[in-house]
Amino acid sequence: MKSLVGLLGYPLGHSISPVFQQAAFDFYSLNTTYQAWPTPPDVLRSKVASLRNDQYLGANITVPHKERIQDMVDIMDPEAEKIGAVNTIVNNRGSLEGYNTDSQGFVIPLKKLVRFDFKGKRVLLVGAGGAARAAVFALAGEPIQSLTISNRTHVKATKLTDIVKHLVPEVSHTGIESMEFTKAVSNADLIVNSTSIGMSGTEDPMLSPIPTSWIPPNSLVYDMVYNPPITPLLSEALRAGASILGGLPMLVQQGALAFEKWTQLEAPIDLMSKVAEEALSKTLN
Repeated sequence: MKSLVGLLGYPLGHSISPVFQQAAFDFYSLNTTYQAWPTPPDVLRSKVASLRNDQYLGANITVPHKERIQDMVDIMDPEAEKIGAVNTIVNNRGSLEGYNTDSQGFVIPLKKLVRFDFKGKRVLLVGAGGAARAAVFALAGEPIQSLTISNRTHVKATKLTDIVKHLVPEVSHTGIESMEFTKAVSNADLIVNSTSIGMSGTEDPMLSPIPTSWIPPNSLVYDMVYNPPITPLLSEALRAGASILGGLPMLVQQGALAFEKWTQLEAPIDLMSKVAEEALSKTLN
């Protein structure tokens, strides 16, 4: 019997997840189809309930459903519970298990692709939404010295700071239009953007949250946005002489971890990355 997996979100636009996930299933000649399932909030609960059917292996979850889906699964993995968001559902014989692979998806490229040394480093995180929460818990598991969370909404930054203040030696928060933010940028070894600023198809596709002159040339700038591959922020970082890491490896890595949970097989990460890069380049042409 053919099995199904899909991506739940709304709107989905031109998501490339179905393309590289399908490549992974095809690599093992599995009789599985990965589909995009645009799911408005008002039908989310019924769609999730349908995943209990034997035909479904599970699903990936993307915006805006990652937080609200927590009470729709039967079992929450401790990591997902800690982060407060689910991006992967596994159907285990009719019981729905909620996982979050974003956290490891965020940190693995830092370790494997750019071999970032976390020890004693100062980190600036721009944003305080769902993506930021996954990044914060990943960073808190590494031997960093300090973490500054900067966000437009003061309340969200404060809340996220309070969650991790006992896990990192030094934790603080700032607005993104303050002198403290400028100082945090200039002192950072690692700058992470978890917002949608600079993302294709948004209101701010040409904007960067940080200008060139603020970025230290010896820093690493990591933009979680993957479309376009070189975002306005990464362009600013290159002009400043800094190292850069785009968001596509994170997207593929979190997807590979989800694939392994559905299939119990090792994800063909190199193939998935290659297919993802090709799919993204087509959306840009």
